[in-house]
Amino acid sequence: MRTGLRDTSVFFLALAAVFAVTMMGTTLPTPLYPIYQAEMGFSQLVITVIFAAYAVGVIAALIVTGAWSDQIGRRPMLALGLVLSAASAACFLMADGLSLLLVGRLLSGFSAGIFTGTATVAVVEMAPLAWQGRATLIATAANMGGLGFGPFLAGCLAEYLAWPLHLCFIVDLLAIAAALGVVTLAPETAERPARPRLTVRRPSVPREVIGVFVPAAIAGFAGFAVLGLFTAVAPAVVGSILGYDNHALTGAIVFGVFIGSIVGQSLQGRLPEAARLPVGCLGLIVGMAGVIAAIATASLTGLILGGLVAGAGQGAAFRAGMGAITAASPIRQRAEVASTFFVVAYVAISIPVMGLGAMAARFGLASAGISFAAMVSVLAAVSALLLIRRPRTPNMARR
Repeated sequence: MRTGLRDTSVFFLALAAVFAVTMMGTTLPTPLYPIYQAEMGFSQLVITVIFAAYAVGVIAALIVTGAWSDQIGRRPMLALGLVLSAASAACFLMADGLSLLLVGRLLSGFSAGIFTGTATVAVVEMAPLAWQGRATLIATAANMGGLGFGPFLAGCLAEYLAWPLHLCFIVDLLAIAAALGVVTLAPETAERPARPRLTVRRPSVPREVIGVFVPAAIAGFAGFAVLGLFTAVAPAVVGSILGYDNHALTGAIVFGVFIGSIVGQSLQGRLPEAARLPVGCLGLIVGMAGVIAAIATASLTGLILGGLVAGAGQGAAFRAGMGAITAASPIRQRAEVASTFFVVAYVAISIPVMGLGAMAARFGLASAGISFAAMVSVLAAVSALLLIRRPRTPNMARR
């Protein structure tokens, strides 16, 4: 039970910070991949496989535990996610080869999969009346901000302080300990049934939602593929193609993409409803054109600007697509449809990025990066065309 406006406000902000801390831990390895490559002799394909293990964990957690917080409460699930995050950090601290890195990424994915739904709901439910109109955006900003801050923090620590492969995970463990304290003290916001049932949520889309779901899912796939491109391959692009070996710079570039996503999500609500998803797709297309030009000309400025624009497009398309899907879905099936949307999104982070790694091994990183960016542009264009051609239904709610 809530104990008053002041306590609610404090825990609302504290839980948003816990969300950010957990998501931060999932992207800490991003600027460290070149160091792992140099010290352990990994190819770019192996690096993308390590990265993709994270998405496998996220998808598994979304499918298996997606409905569990409604049954046993938000706090136990948040605590479980934090324990898994700590176990992931411990794996990276002890890693001396591929096995522990893969296990660490898988555990990180489990943690993120639990937090993606549970923490979003917990933050929204904890919001005081004055914040309820912005609670979802704040939860999303905590998610994306944490994902973006992870590479920036790890890059700065690796570049300017000692223990480049270890210090950021020590900091992460300290932050997780503080986050566990917050979760322990926070009030429970879920109304738990007397007899909890831990069922597996099977992703599904009702037939009447397919017309809305398909273009939104294609745009979501393209947008999350962009996030996968920057978090998995940007370090190699910055080092091998652009010629910079500054880990802090790499982290800052990735951070910029996620900041762009937050900006895109916050601004898309000012657009007419029918324009939101197409404008997001346009941002993806323009941003990827900038990335293609940056790779072709070895331009750092182009890569930064392309990442910012693509991130804004991803954010706008993601929030618009999620809003349209939620509005079109039957109330009792909204969670299942949302879970399916997130599964599609995290498939986009894994399989295309692994394909990029395989292409880089065969044709070179520059050719693979350009081809990948072009693929994202095509998907975004297909989504926009499908949405424009789809007749609007009168019952679509405004978001």
